[in-house]
Amino acid sequence: MPRTPRLLTPSAGDARTPVVVAARRTPFGTAGRSLARLDTTDLAAPVLRALVDDVGRLGVPVEVDEVVLGNCTGPGGDPARVAALAAGLGTDVPGLTVDRQCASGLEAVAVAAARVVTGAGLVLAGGVESASTAPTRLALQPDGSRVPYERARFSPDELGDPGMGEAADALAAARGVSRGRQDAYAVRSHQRALAARDAGRFAAELVPVGGVAADERPRRGLDLGTLARFRPAFAAGGTVTAGNACGVNDGAAAVAVVDEATRAELGLPGLAVRAVAARGVDPRLPGLGPVPAVGAVLDAAGLSVADVGTLEVTEAFAAQVLACTDELGLDPLDGDAERVCPEGGAIALGHPWGASGALLVVRLLSRMLRSDAGRFGVATCAVGGGQGVAVLVERVG
Repeated sequence: MPRTPRLLTPSAGDARTPVVVAARRTPFGTAGRSLARLDTTDLAAPVLRALVDDVGRLGVPVEVDEVVLGNCTGPGGDPARVAALAAGLGTDVPGLTVDRQCASGLEAVAVAAARVVTGAGLVLAGGVESASTAPTRLALQPDGSRVPYERARFSPDELGDPGMGEAADALAAARGVSRGRQDAYAVRSHQRALAARDAGRFAAELVPVGGVAADERPRRGLDLGTLARFRPAFAAGGTVTAGNACGVNDGAAAVAVVDEATRAELGLPGLAVRAVAARGVDPRLPGLGPVPAVGAVLDAAGLSVADVGTLEVTEAFAAQVLACTDELGLDPLDGDAERVCPEGGAIALGHPWGASGALLVVRLLSRMLRSDAGRFGVATCAVGGGQGVAVLVERVG
């Protein structure tokens, strides 16, 4: 039996359709640097507070029903609830923390959309990651001792459990994504993020925290010559380097989701969530997860890739983005440069794992409401262990 998307509203005009009407994020910092002293609460609470203030100014007449945040390596103890309390949302506002690794923030938005479909009036959703303050985790050894480990298991050994960097190298080799194309994509990401920042296109979404008001990672003057000097980072003779991959980062991002009836009554512009899908792929090539997930949400809505005005993909690795866009029939280095991550992505801005999926929706709202970027947009993430998540949105209002 074919799998169906987990959420598909009948039409963008249905009263219970979930609609994103506001979006905020912190600047993203490199782990151990500008935001290193801020934990998940310090990062997420100001974003939630800013969102509450935003929807108040928009005239949204309901209180927050719930906060849903993605997080991968934090302290546990339900960071969403702690951040909601720290943001002053009140003891009656529950919090839910979800973990789908790199898609955690996008999954949180999907959960929020489902809550609105079933009756919630306003849900704040997104993600947060503080790699700088993540606790040390210990794994039990056969002799009874415990040793620190850097990441949790993505899949059983018999199915293959590569790290994401090794998997990106394998994907590049399997799909013929050259080092030159990866480096060119990385240069593009930095150039486009810097152009967007210089033009003030990030300003409205940013919430300064810890005295930091701008993303730390984007680099000026980066070119192919510079990137060509980087050595393979994960495999001897490989093509994935520190230059054409994302960094390890700190940050938070979140959006406000209301029902269509509220949006229409207030006359607000927004992004209606039309479909959500998660798909599994070979754990040895997890970077391909977005391909079936994007196909699923488009099929559910009776659309094709040609109908998508903006595709936001978590740029964990240039190899992964290019392998996926090749399969989807898109070329971000040529004819589809204005459709795929048009204002840069994680290679330039950074990849705070639990927050990155939510950042994609922040970017979609920002771009689709201020420019002629098409009626439909898609946010999608690849996930360690071989998964992909995609969310289809439609511009309304």
